[in-house]
Amino acid sequence: MTPFSRGQRVIGAATHHVENQPPWRVDVDEFALNAPLRSAVDAFGAGWASGALDEAGGLVGSADFQRDAHLSNVHTPVAHTHDRWGFRLDEVEYDPSYHRVIAAALARGAHTSAWAEPQPGAHTARAAMFMLFAQVEPGHACPVSMTHAAVASIKDSPWIAQEWLPRVYSRDYEPRLLPNEQKRSALIGMAMTEKQGGSDVRAGTTVGTSMGGHAYQLTGHKWFCSAPMSDGFLVLAQTRRGATDEGLSCLFVPRTLPHGTRNVFRIQRLKDKLGNRANASAEVEFDGTVGLVVGEPGRGVRTIIEMVQRTRLDCVLGTAAGMRQSVAEALWHTRGRAAFGALLVDQPVMTAVLADLALEYEAAMLTGMRLAQLFEDEASDRDIALRRLATPVSKYWVCKRGPHHAYEALECLGGNGYTEAFPLARRYREQPVMAIWEGSGNVIALDVLRALTRDSTSGEAFADELASTKGLSPVLDAHAARTLSLLSRLARAETADAQPQARRLSEDLALAFQGSLMLRHAPVHDAETFIQARLGDDRGQQYGVLPAGTDAAAILARH
Repeated sequence: MTPFSRGQRVIGAATHHVENQPPWRVDVDEFALNAPLRSAVDAFGAGWASGALDEAGGLVGSADFQRDAHLSNVHTPVAHTHDRWGFRLDEVEYDPSYHRVIAAALARGAHTSAWAEPQPGAHTARAAMFMLFAQVEPGHACPVSMTHAAVASIKDSPWIAQEWLPRVYSRDYEPRLLPNEQKRSALIGMAMTEKQGGSDVRAGTTVGTSMGGHAYQLTGHKWFCSAPMSDGFLVLAQTRRGATDEGLSCLFVPRTLPHGTRNVFRIQRLKDKLGNRANASAEVEFDGTVGLVVGEPGRGVRTIIEMVQRTRLDCVLGTAAGMRQSVAEALWHTRGRAAFGALLVDQPVMTAVLADLALEYEAAMLTGMRLAQLFEDEASDRDIALRRLATPVSKYWVCKRGPHHAYEALECLGGNGYTEAFPLARRYREQPVMAIWEGSGNVIALDVLRALTRDSTSGEAFADELASTKGLSPVLDAHAARTLSLLSRLARAETADAQPQARRLSEDLALAFQGSLMLRHAPVHDAETFIQARLGDDRGQQYGVLPAGTDAAAILARH
């Protein structure tokens, strides 16, 4: 029996009749019910996508889709390194439920619609679509995100782009490793980190030896390869051309070569992960593996930086999507269960917790949508400067808020929340991956400092963003002034003096950014409550500590 199987009543044998339990939260429209997201889609220039988002909301809220989300995490991927005769196979088998989930996401453009169909608001619309799918099944969002982000790196390398981008833009899904000539679509993965380096990718020892032209032969090991059944991978390696060491380069490694030959891509084992279990992560070996250089040889970090910015954006979006699932499930439960003579949702202490969780979600979602807007094709130079700083700032803070948010929502369901029969246990295990992927906390906080020192206009653009709401909240104004003063000091400080304050600055900038966004896009009462609860003199340390007089029920009515 699964959580999606209905129990049978046995006449005359039941020891009790089950009462006071909410029905299953299935067959709901996740977009129609999400008023803050609907409002943000309009506010950030993607109202034209509401019809497609509404259709997707009904799909991901259906019982069938939720069942597939459950099954794809229960029946996790299995690696097959060899076939029955002992020949190398190097394939990963997924449950059919996973294929149905990712096929649905690709069919609705959650991966590359913003690139394939450019128009004002395209990146914002794609962000909303991505969140709807990630809300219910987050594992598949990893290859979806990488495929979206990889376009930024390969689009300026025509020797790769001309062949691969049409397939990357396709909304078809073909999970088999077929010859490239037979595939109409493609997904892109990444294999960057190594045992001895981790986030320090320059410490990698994988070597690429020039074969002439853009081609290199790779030898080495990658400790984390995300989505190993993808059709191509972005890989970092120390490249050589003849006797010349070129430095760290980015290469595109296809799983299959022309005429159907399999590239050497040895899957050593799959990671046994805390969460993100529907998606496979592998250790892989390269031994004469063919790759094509992306961008300029020796400029690997520069080549991948725009891709990294976009995957960090998706970490924010994925965390916000998880927060929405947590809020929705907690509200559903508390609106359908009574205790001590009243519905849980109407009991003041619970109402305050739920309202605070809802405010946290809205602030995170608005952060993600604003970031997505900054990546639009028509983004101004000021927008580009702002996103250089706002992306690591937001990734640092929002993703760190995710696990605690999931835990608090889980607790609203009591013992049920702690079981795998309900989705919040899975969500609690899922949220940390967004904080770790594409740079854990210290790496991201240091990137905030790096953005300031390498591009002074990023700090100026951030100050301009906060100035748009100056005068609307004395508490936020005071916080913003302190934060910008700290920013100015650290931008001028020696590295050794600035680094101990990197986390403080990242947190303060993020809260200023979120407070400003809430003032612009949330109801006034909700925005003021959020600011007081996060920055006010009487703020608390846990969710549910709201200012006296807060109308928590009114906040929940929008969620």
